Amino acid sequence: MYSLFNMPLTGSWAPWLVALAVWSIVWKGLGLWKAGRNNQLIWFLAMFLFNTAGILPIVYILWFQKAYKETIVLPKAKRKPAKKEKAKKR
Repeated sequence: MYSLFNMPLTGSWAPWLVALAVWSIVWKGLGLWKAGRNNQLIWFLAMFLFNTAGILPIVYILWFQKAYKETIVLPKAKRKPAKKEKAKKR
C-alpha cells in the first residue's frame, strides 16, 4: 500500500505533475516580470517566495496590476500647434 508521499511518479501522476509545473512556471514568470516592470516590490517578493501553482500571479495580473496602471501619471498629450495667423495685408 502506498501513501500520498510514497507514491511513485509513474502512470497518471507524471503528466499532471508536469502540466502543473509548466503552468506554475509560466504564470509565475509573467507575474514576476510585470511586478518588476511596475516597481511593485511587495508583489514581486510575494510571488517569488510563495508557490501557489499560479494563483497569486493570476490574481495580481487580473486585479492589482490594473489598479496600479490607473495611478500612473501619464505625460501630457502633445498639444496641437496653434493655427498660424494669416499675414495681415498692408
